[in-house]
Amino acid sequence: MLKMFGAVLVLLTATLAGFMKARQFAARPSQIRRLILALKRLETEIMYGFTPLPDALRRIGEQSGEPIRAIFVNAADNMSSAHPWTAQESLEQAVIKLWKYTAMKAPEQEVIRQLSLTLGTSDRKDQLGHLTTAVRQLESEESAAREEQARYEKMYRSLGLLCGAFIVILFY
Repeated sequence: MLKMFGAVLVLLTATLAGFMKARQFAARPSQIRRLILALKRLETEIMYGFTPLPDALRRIGEQSGEPIRAIFVNAADNMSSAHPWTAQESLEQAVIKLWKYTAMKAPEQEVIRQLSLTLGTSDRKDQLGHLTTAVRQLESEESAAREEQARYEKMYRSLGLLCGAFIVILFY
C-alpha cells in the first residue's frame, strides 16, 4: 500500500513538473504580446498625451496585466521624488528586480534594456523611433516564442508523465 502511494506521488509530481514547464512555453508569447501592447501605449502617450514619463509609465503599468504591470509601475516608482533616478536607471532596476517573475527570456530583456538607454534622453521623435524598433524586435521574438510553444509545449506535458512512469517502473 505504501509503495502504491509512493508510485502515485512520484507520477503526480513528475506530471505536474512537466505541465509547469509547458505552461512557461504557453505564457511567454502571451507576455511578449502584452509587453508589445504596453510599449505601443507608451508610444501613444509620448506622441499625443505629452504626459511626463513617470506618469506615463504608471498609467501604462496600471492598464497592463501582471507581470508587465509590476515592471512599469516599479519603474515609475523609481522615478518618483523619493528615488530621483533617470528613466534608464529606473527601468533597468525594475527589469533586474522583476524579470524573474516573467516567462520571458533574455532576448526580450535585452530589448527592454536597450530601450531604457534612450528613453527620456532624447526628443519625442527619436524616442518614438526607438519604441518602434523595440516593438518590431519584440514582434520577432513573439513569433519565435510561438514556434517554440508549438514545438515544445506538448512534448513537456508528455515528458513529465513519461519520466514519472519510468521512475515508478525503475522502483518496482
